[in-house]
Amino acid sequence: MRRFSVYLVALTLIYAFVLASFHPWDLALGALLSAALLLAFRRFVFVAPPGESGLLRRALYAVPLCLAILHSILKGTWQVALVTLHLRPLSSPGIVAVPVGERTPAGVAFSALATTLAPGTFLVDVDWERGVMLIHTIDASDPEAVRREHEEFYRRYQREVFP
Repeated sequence: MRRFSVYLVALTLIYAFVLASFHPWDLALGALLSAALLLAFRRFVFVAPPGESGLLRRALYAVPLCLAILHSILKGTWQVALVTLHLRPLSSPGIVAVPVGERTPAGVAFSALATTLAPGTFLVDVDWERGVMLIHTIDASDPEAVRREHEEFYRRYQREVFP
């Protein structure tokens, strides 16, 4: 119950800071919304299944994950800018089948989001029967490199936060 209270206060304060208002009605609404979120996601926030990370551990691993996503966005922006400015030819765009591997459905959804945030790549579809994500990329000349890059991202950054 103590953790619930701490999280409730923290989320309510974040809500107040975002609104830039500490009016009692705003705080009450923020507390109500925070409580609803905590109750709706209590399994994710308070109970870590065996072999899964707790919330604090996930939050700590989220920092390098966000930095890796930012790096991916900057790299993709640079590649797309070079092609758009005709400084690099658009020679081999295409779809690459990236194995889902040990990702959970939530992990696949997060991988899709992270992939789509970076310019030059986006998720086309997930073929659950074949166990692959179909990703369109601006440079599919080396499909194995694309697969390695996605697997490395998952293994190194994502697995601890969104398995």
